[in-house]
Amino acid sequence: MLLLLGLCLGVSLSVGSQEEAQSWGHSTEQDGLRVPRQVRLLQRLKTKPLMTEFSVKSTIISRYAFTTVSCRMLNRASEDQDIEFQMQIPAAAFITNFTMLIGDKVYQGEITERAKKSGDRVKEKRNKTTEENGEKGTEIFRASAVIPSKDKAAFFLSYEELLQRRLGKYEHSISVRPQQLSGRLSVEVIILESAGIASLEVLPLHNSRQRGSGRGEDDSGPPPSTVINQNETFANIIFKPSVVQQAKIAQNGVLGDFIIRYDVNREQSIGDIQVLNGYFVHYFAPKDLPPLPKNVVFVLDSSASMVGTKLRQTKDALFTILHDLRPQDRFSIIGFSNRIKVWKDHLISVTPDSIRDGKVYIHHMSPTGGTDINGALQRAIRLLNKYVAHNDIGDRSVSLIIFLTDGKPTVGETHTLKILNNTREAARGQVCIFTIGIGNDVDFRLLEKLSLENCGLTRRVHEEEDAGSQLIGFYDEIRTPLLSDIRIDYPPSSVVQATKTLFPNYFNGSEIIIAGKLVDRKLDHLHVEVTASNSKKFVILKTDVPVGPQKAGKDVTGSPRPEGDGEGDPNHIERLWSYLTTKELLSSWLQSDDELEKERLRQRAQDLALSYRFLIPFTSMKLRGPVPRKDGLEEAHGMSAAMGPEPVVQSVRGAGTQPGPLLEKPYQPRIKISKTSVDGDPHFVVDFPLSKLTVCFNIDGQPGDILRLVSDHMDSGVTVNGELIGAPAPPNGHKKQRTYFRTITILVNKPERSYLEITPSRVILDGGDRLVLPCNQSVVVGSRGLEVAVSANANVTVTIQGSIAFVILIHLYKKPAPFQRHHLGFYIANSKGLSSNCHGLLGQFLNQDARLTEDPAGPSQNLTHLPLLQAGEGPEAVLKVKSHQVPVVWKQRKIYNGEEQIDCWFARNNAAKLIDGEYKDYLASHPFDTGMTLGQGTSREL
Repeated sequence: MLLLLGLCLGVSLSVGSQEEAQSWGHSTEQDGLRVPRQVRLLQRLKTKPLMTEFSVKSTIISRYAFTTVSCRMLNRASEDQDIEFQMQIPAAAFITNFTMLIGDKVYQGEITERAKKSGDRVKEKRNKTTEENGEKGTEIFRASAVIPSKDKAAFFLSYEELLQRRLGKYEHSISVRPQQLSGRLSVEVIILESAGIASLEVLPLHNSRQRGSGRGEDDSGPPPSTVINQNETFANIIFKPSVVQQAKIAQNGVLGDFIIRYDVNREQSIGDIQVLNGYFVHYFAPKDLPPLPKNVVFVLDSSASMVGTKLRQTKDALFTILHDLRPQDRFSIIGFSNRIKVWKDHLISVTPDSIRDGKVYIHHMSPTGGTDINGALQRAIRLLNKYVAHNDIGDRSVSLIIFLTDGKPTVGETHTLKILNNTREAARGQVCIFTIGIGNDVDFRLLEKLSLENCGLTRRVHEEEDAGSQLIGFYDEIRTPLLSDIRIDYPPSSVVQATKTLFPNYFNGSEIIIAGKLVDRKLDHLHVEVTASNSKKFVILKTDVPVGPQKAGKDVTGSPRPEGDGEGDPNHIERLWSYLTTKELLSSWLQSDDELEKERLRQRAQDLALSYRFLIPFTSMKLRGPVPRKDGLEEAHGMSAAMGPEPVVQSVRGAGTQPGPLLEKPYQPRIKISKTSVDGDPHFVVDFPLSKLTVCFNIDGQPGDILRLVSDHMDSGVTVNGELIGAPAPPNGHKKQRTYFRTITILVNKPERSYLEITPSRVILDGGDRLVLPCNQSVVVGSRGLEVAVSANANVTVTIQGSIAFVILIHLYKKPAPFQRHHLGFYIANSKGLSSNCHGLLGQFLNQDARLTEDPAGPSQNLTHLPLLQAGEGPEAVLKVKSHQVPVVWKQRKIYNGEEQIDCWFARNNAAKLIDGEYKDYLASHPFDTGMTLGQGTSREL
């Protein structure tokens, strides 16, 4: 697609598909003339401009990516030279700016209207965009200019895109193809996700489309020299290979695609809603739902052009897909050429026999004849409609057609518009069509419109690529429908200009995104209703989402903002809304056949693109200039990446209230808390602050035992239980096995009932709404007097009514020995709110004091500072606690609350005579048991 031809400036720009791009790192030769190889090499070495720097900075804020590419070049020749800058960009991205510096002159890009007559032509060209790996299309941006001898040039290109979630991941791909080795090459990606980053991976460089390029030394992980820094909401990834490392990957400077995949935390069924400066975005991606049954017809092109590898790979892929069908699914198979060949005239249930028969039918397909696309689609739709109409199926289901072809319609109805109309009328919005085009001869625009008009998706597979794996990957995206007929409503009095709110299906691993404007920026709550069908149920979700105060001026995330021409600087949510709205207008324009409607859609898309500086098929880019270069110009036109925030405490539920002053600082893994605790094997420690005595004991339980640690169910309403897990003893150990706490459960009965289950990997909070918090992400949640704060991979602090606080330490091992297990430690940080009737292995000592009745060291000896003994045990004594007389021995124990060691009086024999009753009296029947045979708590209700 030609953007500008500025002959008077010696500058030209263009954007086109990969097929239009040339390998411009190589010189061309005139027909009939052959220059010796050595001479050609010397000519290139002498005259080829040198790329001194190639850098890409990308900042992703809530799935919306701002990317800027900077390239600096030097003309080393003694005469003026043509110089060229080239960059692959995602087809879904919108270019927002381009600036060139040639010597001391600046040429600034400007988005302007495009003449109406060229709109259709441009769209056709954009549809030639290739799709790498059948998943992501790219376009080539090219700019060339004449550079004076011994002078420099710099190019700055900016583009934006909304990342789409596929197979449970967002993927951000950056082309690193400078076409030559660069003295300074870097790629930096910053991710800011307020919901928290659940997973992050950097893939090896991917470069299947370019010949002559190599791979790095390590193909299994991130490219060499990649550095990743990450906390719960922020990630910074830097790829900065040296010239030597670049040469090992690819001598010609075509390194490949630098790909990052990540996902975010999701806990709320209604989705994640973010609001900023009068704009909102709603991310809806429910999980843990039962899959809907599928009614699916596989329609396979078996015309003569499919002969060979294409048909063989497609057959192999369908064999794999058939085995993936679920027992509740129904399916059939159609092969088409100039004849329509149907396996069965009705949908078949999934059984081992039907899968085997289907594979045999596919195996015997042979390529012959032409391509009757219209007939194949009509037959497939009739099969699905007949099944739905004649079967009183109790379950709600989803009807799909997976349609694969490599050509254009040549038999039967060949007129594109009639094929589209026939398909739309037959499907009636009840059948979704997913199309796959193979090779360069396919009518990809027809397939694109078939999918757009019939609630489907489309992919393109290149002939030289593995069509089978692409088909399987595409099927994986739609293999698990979870919801159908989804409608998301907001009050018309609160929201205007929302993007699409009706969706035919939601597939597991994908995401529904809606953006819009708020009528009132001072709105406190936004009411949201989601209705959908799920298996036998009709799902209705309603909630009022706290909006909180709207901040003006600087974005709360500290995001970079492109300069806007409107009032104020647009924030990232406003940019996302404008991007999504423009995409939907372009899609509607493509689908419409009404000339008046197309013109209206064209004008709306153009106006929006001009306002937000998007380069779309209805706008063009022209260069203004030259103007004198100013200091700091490069910083102005190169998108400055946002600095990563410090870890902050935040509410998962989006509550408008801010955390209290005690929670403003991040929790540290090593924290000063009370000595009263149980940790390790497990070792119990009880602190008696009045007498300045510390007592410790062991409980040698069995794996699976659930120990009552704190029991105050009848008074404060708090119970704490701990479940043991076993491990073999270390070599030469004195015990047969070790035991650790793997689960701590905390039950709170006042003012309302809540349950907490804590393991080394997650925290489950059930307090009316069920929340699952991963322990590798820092977060704070709270409601009804209960607050839970997770410090990533360090500890969990539970605060109850402000007067009771427990800290659970998380002990993880990178490479655990056989006798080690990931486990927990339980510490009582504040017990003021527990009653005098509190009991349990630890609770019974909280309101007691202890004293030594016999002092083996003499009355003048300070018992809190006895000398350390090498043997590990010191003098014996008798401890009086409550009415018990307990023999104890002086010991030095290691505990894990941030101190290296602790001195204590140790009670032997499973704490006999120290604790009330016996060890078995403290065994709970299940993790949520609140009963207690000792003390006053006798109820066993949940």
